[in-house]
Amino acid sequence: MLTERYLQIFVALADEQHFGDAARVIGITQPPLSQGLRRLEALVGAKLFERGPGAVELTPAGVALLPHARRALNAIDEFHHAASTQDPEGPEIRIGLAPEVPASVGAAVAAACGAAVRGSRVTAVSAPTSSLVAQVSAGRLGLAVVLHPAVLDGLEAGPVTLLPTWALVPTSLYPDNDEPLSLRKLEGLPVAVRPRAEAPAARDLFLDTLALHRPGGGTVVVTDERAGLAMAAAGQAIVVTPDPSLAAAGVGRHRLIDDPLPIRLRLVWPQSRTPNALPAEVMSQLSQALVAP
Repeated sequence: MLTERYLQIFVALADEQHFGDAARVIGITQPPLSQGLRRLEALVGAKLFERGPGAVELTPAGVALLPHARRALNAIDEFHHAASTQDPEGPEIRIGLAPEVPASVGAAVAAACGAAVRGSRVTAVSAPTSSLVAQVSAGRLGLAVVLHPAVLDGLEAGPVTLLPTWALVPTSLYPDNDEPLSLRKLEGLPVAVRPRAEAPAARDLFLDTLALHRPGGGTVVVTDERAGLAMAAAGQAIVVTPDPSLAAAGVGRHRLIDDPLPIRLRLVWPQSRTPNALPAEVMSQLSQALVAP
């Protein structure tokens, strides 16, 4: 049976041309993505991709079927949107939050959405920026808080909000939590960073700024901030975070002098309509909700 997930796998692979990147966009791991592609190819009776070293390319059959897959996904998205507006329990406002959004900021955005439309139901998902942009473009989300900069594919966007960050440093390296530090002083350990494919433009800006202020020390890729915090607690990494609640024994919190690595956030929504019946004038309120408490 042809399912929405199979179509999502097909389109994501066609766009990303890489199994790992496509899996991250969809929000799954590589094994189920590969399995889904095999089942889709069995269903359509044709090979859709040529596998190469580190990349994939569409076959002639894949090129021919890709426009149909995009139209089918668009039709499904329109159905979901229409169904949400007919909900007798009130409109559903689906929001997306990048993993870097502190919990308090995400809660403020959700509260602003709920207050804007009386009787609405707010649901939230967390996913990398690249995935959120794709989901908002496809209509699966009404709005999302993403990292800036990002390729927005024609989406509308609110102003950029800068959240100040702290450096979480093993106390064995710097025992005084109250001491502001410069990045250049933190060359003894790598800085924990998330995979580039999750938000390529924002990651590149972060890494370029890091290299400018801190020529030595390097970086280490982690799956999320919890993994980075664990490495910091083990004395093996430094974490840069806007989240005031992220803490662990053996890890000190330091302000960085001149705040060279703020987290840049932006609210995005479909160009064709305001988010799931949200009136346009509410967008300024939502942008204000991005300001860290």
